[in-house]
Amino acid sequence: MYISGIEGKGSETAKTALVYLILSVFCALFGAVYELFSHAVYSFYMIYAFGFPLVGGALPYGILSAFHLSKSSSALARNLYHSGIATLTVGSIVRGVLDIYGTTNSLSRYYWFVGIFAVVAGVVIGSIRPFLRKKVS
Repeated sequence: MYISGIEGKGSETAKTALVYLILSVFCALFGAVYELFSHAVYSFYMIYAFGFPLVGGALPYGILSAFHLSKSSSALARNLYHSGIATLTVGSIVRGVLDIYGTTNSLSRYYWFVGIFAVVAGVVIGSIRPFLRKKVS
């Protein structure tokens, strides 16, 4: 008997939703603590960095888990999607740090392009993959 053949309690989508929820709470706490020591300088990018893992991760995976829908997408699609959410989150935090510090960086805009591209590519690949499967008869 192999360990990989043993199914644990809870679905994979519920575990993914829980991880994204924990990441959202961590980002919210990180932003609060960072701005606590920022000498009354605030950045909306830092305040709302928790929104990407919450809206892009915990919400969709929570809905999939609540309706017992399985995510039968490829590993490439999942990895692109998760990397896109992570890129958007980190980009928001970096932009918030730069705003609080009082400087700008022309390279910080590429976080948004790469993050959005990865999320869209993950969704597209995950959506068209079931249609490309060959039916076994």
